[in-house]
Amino acid sequence: MVPGRHVRTVTCLALLTMFAGYASAQFRQDFFSGFGPLRGEQGDPAELPPSEWPDRDAAGCHILYNSVRRESNGSGWRTDYPWAQRNLLLRMSELTRTRVSWLKPGVAHVYLVRLTDPALFECPFIMASDVGTIGLSDEEVAALRLYLKKGGFLWVDDFWGEAAWDQWTRELARAMPPNEYSIEDVPLSDPIFRSMTAVKKVPQVTGIGFWRAVGGSTTSERGEETAVPHLRAIRDNHGHIIAVMTHNTDLSNSWERETDDPAYFYQFSIDGYALGINVLLYAMTH
Repeated sequence: MVPGRHVRTVTCLALLTMFAGYASAQFRQDFFSGFGPLRGEQGDPAELPPSEWPDRDAAGCHILYNSVRRESNGSGWRTDYPWAQRNLLLRMSELTRTRVSWLKPGVAHVYLVRLTDPALFECPFIMASDVGTIGLSDEEVAALRLYLKKGGFLWVDDFWGEAAWDQWTRELARAMPPNEYSIEDVPLSDPIFRSMTAVKKVPQVTGIGFWRAVGGSTTSERGEETAVPHLRAIRDNHGHIIAVMTHNTDLSNSWERETDDPAYFYQFSIDGYALGINVLLYAMTH
């Protein structure tokens, strides 16, 4: 991303203060294997974790997973990678004192990590989108459970409707059984909503393609079925949130597409960044 791309956005983001050899490898066969090499949603080559990380500053991690079903407008693990996290980390570095690990000036490291990769345990948090398509191996299930029990933090986003929710929760339950780790809707009074900025609602962000197709007339991509956005979570034995699930909303698009359309930015990105930075600050301080 060239620096000039952010000039207008940096000014707009001041509004936030008002609210207080592997790169060419093929991944295992799945529904999206026809997409070819490891490249993100907009064609960027995947950034794979190095043998030694360049520093201990905050870097993003995005899960490389296999898809076992399709969802409308979804791209499996590629969805929102890597620019959603890159932009979120950039804005967090501007609006807080968090030190971010840079690939180059203004572009944060966002590594593509399999759950079975030892690099997983270097990640302060892990994120994934379109998880209504995810299928985990037994080894990935065990690794996810160990990561979360050792103090890791998981955030999944951009999955819509009951079928996607059912697929995700079936896979999550294999790692974090519901009798031990129940899923709850997080109340707006929870500290996660005010880590930096007081967030008073879970914003429903729609993908920019859908938003344009409907002329901005609605934010629910599946009508009544997805009319209500949720921020759900599981907690550890001390009551700390260790995984969040933003369902019926696409917060990642509010970061990834921040410069694509000024109207989209004003409608979604300010609220999206407010909640996004809150969640990351919570993840890195609890």
